[in-house]
Amino acid sequence: MRLIITILAALILAAPAHASSRIKDIVDVEHVRDNQIFGLGLVFGLDGTGDSSRNTPYMRQYLDSVLEDFDISTAGVTMTPRNVAIVWVTAELPAFATQGSRLDVTVSTMGDASSLQGGTLVVTPLRANNNQVYAVAQGGIAVGGFSAGGDAATITRGVPTNGRIANGAIVEAEINFDLASLQTLRLSLRNPDITTARRMVNAINAYLGSEAASAPDPATISLSRPSGFRGDMIDLLAEVEQLRVEPDLPARVIIDEATGTIVMGEHVRVSTVAIAQGNLTISVTETPIASQPAPFSEGETVELPRTDLTVEEDMMQMGVLDSSVSLSDLVDGLNAMGVSPRDMITILQAIKAAGALQADIEVL
Repeated sequence: MRLIITILAALILAAPAHASSRIKDIVDVEHVRDNQIFGLGLVFGLDGTGDSSRNTPYMRQYLDSVLEDFDISTAGVTMTPRNVAIVWVTAELPAFATQGSRLDVTVSTMGDASSLQGGTLVVTPLRANNNQVYAVAQGGIAVGGFSAGGDAATITRGVPTNGRIANGAIVEAEINFDLASLQTLRLSLRNPDITTARRMVNAINAYLGSEAASAPDPATISLSRPSGFRGDMIDLLAEVEQLRVEPDLPARVIIDEATGTIVMGEHVRVSTVAIAQGNLTISVTETPIASQPAPFSEGETVELPRTDLTVEEDMMQMGVLDSSVSLSDLVDGLNAMGVSPRDMITILQAIKAAGALQADIEVL
């Protein structure tokens, strides 16, 4: 842990005070996004860990419909196949994916199957929200977890009811979109900010030498292809996305109370405020003793309670932070007081409640 902290400190000291980022790293391009596809399928070949037809009747119905496609009638037949499970199959269809390209798929149980280990997914069409099939999935499932046990004990590692099939789906239909022929396009900021949007507009227009970019709102950059530009929209994006701008960040403090993690932005400021921090520890120890009667008497041995009570109070520490101190001054001041991460969370929330913290606090 000490080595990791040393490396992080060295990187922070070596980094420039105001680092710039490429436009491609802080925006998303309109129409260039993944699409979620999904399907309902069956996994065969399970070693008695599949769905039970009693608790999962829809598995039996789906299995019957699949068998009927092969002219196999199950009318009047009672089946209890514990080697079959009904599953949800999901995948991400990348933008501009072509026919024949392969996708990774995730397989998750729907019923009471206890494990997908050793199972094989049969042909499963994957659809989008428009109900059109864009890919077909099939293959052996790789499961990271396992479950084993006997009559008196069981052990489970990971999630055996969830698995993946690497390159398990083949794209059957493409999402046709002609990006190159567009005359205008929108860039969406991943972290909307007025100052960042304006800096991007200035950088693009200065590079192209025309008013090709504008910011209708803090989250959007409208980009038009200049009349004298030699190339299509793909060429324009290839040049624009390499431009560097300095993103502007709001003053914000992120607190994860579960782990005691605190992350503060460089623009966090604190007005003049006094902080007192002290701890009170009360220890209660029970050490009962036995009271025995005199020899040859008719008394009984009884247990008498004995309680030791100790109160320890640390000396209260008072610190004063001057007006508009920086992030480093704030951290140094709290560390000098010997404040633990848990206490630091409480102190920051108290400073915010007092109106002395010029930043937003977000608790995860």
